[in-house]
Amino acid sequence: MIKIIAVLCSLSSPANCHEQIVTTSDFADISVQSCLMGAPQLAEWMNQHPAERLAAWRCVIGQQNGRGI
Repeated sequence: MIKIIAVLCSLSSPANCHEQIVTTSDFADISVQSCLMGAPQLAEWMNQHPAERLAAWRCVIGQQNGRGI
């Protein structure tokens, strides 16, 4: 499974950023290449969260490694 971890910043407070796993069932069959290119599902996810700005994202394959996410 590929997980997308996004760095999201609040539009009302741009310095207030956090990381969040944004992988949902919409991302179940996403490829590594699609993830690295900014999966179309990510844009749809952002449309559903208009109070935040996508500052960055990364793709993680498999289980989380315990780095605080």
